[in-house]
Amino acid sequence: MPKKKTSARKRHPRRFFRFQTLFKLFVVFCVVGFAFIVYCDIQVRSAFSDIRWQQPAKVYARPLILAPGVPLGPQDLEYELGLLGYQSDSRLRYPGSFYRQQSTFALHYRDFAFPDQQRQAERVLVHFTGNTVRRVESMSGAPLEEVVLEPTVIGGIYPNVREDRLLVRLEDAPRMLVEVLLQVEDKQFYQHFGVSPRGIARAMLANLKAGRTVQGGSTITQQLVKNVLLTRERSLWRKFQEMVMAILLEVHYSKDEILEAYINQVYLGQEGSRAIHGFALAARHYFNKPLEELSLPQIAMLVGMVKGPSYYDPWRREDRTRERRNLVLSELAEEGWLSADQLAAFQRQSLQLAKSSALEGVFPAYVDLVRRQLRRDYRNADLANEGLRIFTPFDPLVQRHAERALTATLEQLGAQQAELQGAMTVTSVDNADVVAVVGGRRPRFAGFNRALDALRPIGSLIKPAIYLTALQQPQNYTLATFVDDNPIAVKNPDGSLWTPSNYDNEVHGRVMLHEALSKSYNLAAARLGLELGVSNVIYTLKKLGVQRPLPEVPALLLGAAELSPIEVHAMYQTLAANGRLQSLRAIYAVTDSQGRLLARYPQKPRQSVDEEAVHLLQYAMIETVREGTGRAVYQTLPADYRVAGKTGTSNDFRDSWFSGFAGDYAATVWLGNDDNSPTNLTGSSGALKAWRQFIAEASRQQMPFQPLEGVSYRWIDPENGRGSHAWCEGARQMPFIGGSWPTQESPRCVRTLPNIFQWFRNVFE
Repeated sequence: MPKKKTSARKRHPRRFFRFQTLFKLFVVFCVVGFAFIVYCDIQVRSAFSDIRWQQPAKVYARPLILAPGVPLGPQDLEYELGLLGYQSDSRLRYPGSFYRQQSTFALHYRDFAFPDQQRQAERVLVHFTGNTVRRVESMSGAPLEEVVLEPTVIGGIYPNVREDRLLVRLEDAPRMLVEVLLQVEDKQFYQHFGVSPRGIARAMLANLKAGRTVQGGSTITQQLVKNVLLTRERSLWRKFQEMVMAILLEVHYSKDEILEAYINQVYLGQEGSRAIHGFALAARHYFNKPLEELSLPQIAMLVGMVKGPSYYDPWRREDRTRERRNLVLSELAEEGWLSADQLAAFQRQSLQLAKSSALEGVFPAYVDLVRRQLRRDYRNADLANEGLRIFTPFDPLVQRHAERALTATLEQLGAQQAELQGAMTVTSVDNADVVAVVGGRRPRFAGFNRALDALRPIGSLIKPAIYLTALQQPQNYTLATFVDDNPIAVKNPDGSLWTPSNYDNEVHGRVMLHEALSKSYNLAAARLGLELGVSNVIYTLKKLGVQRPLPEVPALLLGAAELSPIEVHAMYQTLAANGRLQSLRAIYAVTDSQGRLLARYPQKPRQSVDEEAVHLLQYAMIETVREGTGRAVYQTLPADYRVAGKTGTSNDFRDSWFSGFAGDYAATVWLGNDDNSPTNLTGSSGALKAWRQFIAEASRQQMPFQPLEGVSYRWIDPENGRGSHAWCEGARQMPFIGGSWPTQESPRCVRTLPNIFQWFRNVFE
């Protein structure tokens, strides 16, 4: 009987099982590998589809206008040029250079896309006489009406990340940078497919010879993947993932697109909590120059830092960074780029570092205000990605004066109050433009912004609103009306009594309204406010620009309301503008990254309070600094320089305030402790000191106070409030609305010829 044939499957069961197992593993491996590649592909495309041109919004200061008669000193211009990154060069070889010879500046200013025009680079001369621009002319000597410098970048808007970058197109990047970068980092960049086997082999050989890691085999594509998508973990799996993603990146994007993204994304250092990405921003950070103005040694330093930005940090390790730069220069010389003499000259050069002011964090309190106003009109994604350009009225010179005044005052008071804090806001009186904001005793520290967020009782700063409410009723109240400064007790809703007192714990009986304000008598203000009605005072505050809901309680009349410095400032800005209400403006235009205008923010002033009543109030506020609680202002200001203002002190001396204005600037200052503990400072002994120093340094125009139609000035006897004459002893001239002045004549003033003759003699003497 013949034997049955057995199948191969039966004859070799183990071999078939192994084959089946291997096949299944192969299938699983393929599926997992395919899924892994799909995952990596999705990661690469989603990350790089937008990140190549992910550009946060940039915030610009006002442009500096140079024109004959402009009040500006040579030192101010030099400071502003420093902010802009101008370099001294007697030959003015490139835009962004200048040369100073005593009181004359030669400038080669840069081109710039303003919201309304494109301005080309040009060379000009600027002559000064003292602290005034005398003449502006072309290099040929032809007079110019004005020259407008490009505005400096004061910060950026970064809604989701704390990274900074300035983007540059590959075609706009200096060719020297591209060539040096490829020479040092990836010579075969345009030949490989994302991974360079030759580079990996060369690095492995160099590392084996050295016995340690001395060279990396990563291509520029791999470095870009590592910077954007992966962590800094060192493992074979992460390296494999990096290689796969690099190949996929090369599949989807061209070499030029990858190189452009690398130039804009590579990590090149740290500024506090802000990461520095890209060569354009690194040029600003380390040299305070635009990328296109860098020299070869400076480019060599930046390219050399790619290997290790922390290890080669020039601010902390200058010798190490210089050695690395010189190594890059030597490599360029080996390739024939430099002669031996050029190499020696370049290697002898210092690093030429220059602190930059072009990074956010330099003026964080102001940028914070801009950010909040922007978010009313733009999505976070637009602010993070679209490269918007935000033009503001921020004035670096005014900001410098504000910072100096506040920090000097805090240092002066710091011996007794080490933790004392402060804030200051400054606007231009004419248009309510916010020109400076100081958020704390460390102005350049991006922490708690007290100017915008510190809600504190405003004390006597509320009193002008009480008196303005009264003065809007000229048939009932004038500056010469007597008010009652006697004790008062008011029952609160909970049954307790509100019993205010004056600062000096004294009572002054019947006093004229103007004196009650200038001397800041609490009892008179409380009685008058209750007589007018707390709700009417709140209504006046709203007309002055206070938008926050306020408690309708008697204590409000003495400043129990909690407002931030900028909210208080809105009220005093309206008073400075003669009752014209305007929003405090921190943005006047927005353009896209190409300079196309997207939006303007014009002011729309409206007369919210009677101008005549405000004129009377201003009279009393001038008196406040001449004879009242603010008279210490004139310990610094010239006696003939007219300003107006008001002191403020909260309960238990927890807050010190001063708000006031000259002809050009209005400023509000707050001093206090973050924990709300007593400062033992009044408005006069604290905040006023910072305010008067700022006005003394920054203001060029005293407060205009001209006769107003509908307002008449009359002589009054302060003893009884009746009519008087210039030649009568003690007579005081005051403004009155319409015919509201006293018609009865004071019996103390007798018209006699001797009196009149004596008055004329006093006038002419």
